[in-house]
Amino acid sequence: MIQKLRDLSLQGKVSSIYLLANLLVLVVNMVLLLGINNMSKEMDMVYHDNLHLNELADTLTAVQDNMTDYLTIKTSDSLENYFRSEQNYEQMIQELNVDVTDKAFDRMERNIKSMSETYLRIVGETIDAKRGRNVEKYRNKYESATQIYHYIHTYINSLNAEQFRNNSQNYSKLSSAFRIFETISYMVMFVVILGNVTIITNLAATITRPLKTLSGLADEVARGNFDIELMEISSRDEIGVVTRAFNQMVISIRQYIERIRQSMERERELKEKELMMETHLKDAQLKYLQAQINPHFLFNTLNAGAQLAMMEGADRTYEYVQNMAEFFRYNVKKGDETVTVGEEIELVDNYIYILNVRFSGDIHYEKEVDQSLLHVEMPSMILQPMVENCVNHGIREMAGKGRIWLSVYRIDDNVCISVKDNGIGMSKDTIDKVISGTYKDEELAAGSNGIGMDNVIARLKLFTECEDVMTIISGGKDRGTEVILYLPIREQEEEDV
Repeated sequence: MIQKLRDLSLQGKVSSIYLLANLLVLVVNMVLLLGINNMSKEMDMVYHDNLHLNELADTLTAVQDNMTDYLTIKTSDSLENYFRSEQNYEQMIQELNVDVTDKAFDRMERNIKSMSETYLRIVGETIDAKRGRNVEKYRNKYESATQIYHYIHTYINSLNAEQFRNNSQNYSKLSSAFRIFETISYMVMFVVILGNVTIITNLAATITRPLKTLSGLADEVARGNFDIELMEISSRDEIGVVTRAFNQMVISIRQYIERIRQSMERERELKEKELMMETHLKDAQLKYLQAQINPHFLFNTLNAGAQLAMMEGADRTYEYVQNMAEFFRYNVKKGDETVTVGEEIELVDNYIYILNVRFSGDIHYEKEVDQSLLHVEMPSMILQPMVENCVNHGIREMAGKGRIWLSVYRIDDNVCISVKDNGIGMSKDTIDKVISGTYKDEELAAGSNGIGMDNVIARLKLFTECEDVMTIISGGKDRGTEVILYLPIREQEEEDV
């Protein structure tokens, strides 16, 4: 119940307080008014018995007078009046108490009823005798009825006097009790009003206390203190919503300051690294220029050899030297450029030719290329290292039985280039290491161009801006390996296709 009250909106809480206070006052007033009404009814009923006895005496007198009038003048009006008064008196005596008790008032009422029944019977006989013209009889009956009438009248007066004295005492007691009740009512109303004021004050404090706490914390934040203790959220009303937003704001500011601190720390580290890199930049540039001297010199030398072989008529030597020259020229000119799929395949063709001259045609090479995809761009020196891995790690020791298949095809918006061999295959552990870039090739320095598969994968990821750039499939030992790389087709390339 308390939690439900806390979850109410501010308007709901204020309305609840107002309704609760007024409901309490209403209930107390209703209880007090009910008590006053009951006491008023009791006071009204004090003299009810006296009024009833007075009416009984008056009706009895009316019966006696109407009987006397009829006996005197004997008219139909007097007879009608007699019957009416006699009927009224009959009804009134039926209301008298006839229970056998030890109370004097009850015994007197029972006697009055008994005498009244006798009286009415004698009066009826008197009227009948008069109507029958029996003068002697109605005189005797009249005297008897008159005598009983005086007895009843005396009895009624006596009972009325006794009840009046008793009712007067009861009235005094009720009047005193009413004054006491009135005093108690004033006291109860005062307590209720005081309780309402206390309840309203406490509930109002419950509503405003979180606002005071929140304003204090907000003042601390305004002064730049963000290490404050977050305020506990105990309700779901508007104050709870503001408190939750304030806490989230403080947390966001703390996180933002922490990010700025970390960013500044990283920036400082990067500056330190940049300074170190600048220190070695000239040496690196010099070494790069020196490293280019040998490929250029070798390319020019091979060109000179190709021209000499052509002049001497050595066609096979000329073709071999020319392919070697083209291979090194590609390395020199395209090493840092973006090339097309067609240029990469041409490099692979030259490389396979050179290997077959070297190994006497032991490498069987087949390709299936979708010609519409040859213009698609890709990083340089990607396919040749893949083919080189097939030769060095797959089919080198197969004595003329080694095969390499190169396929270029399209799936959805990707160009797929597959390099497949029928060599010794790869284990799952080796595949995982190659894909993750953790595989180390011990023969790299001995017979390759210096570009490993980790380099190929890294450059493909940078070029495509995707993580899933290569799939390696192997059927197991001596069942070959297939390497598939994926190149996205860009909008301009899509139009050319």
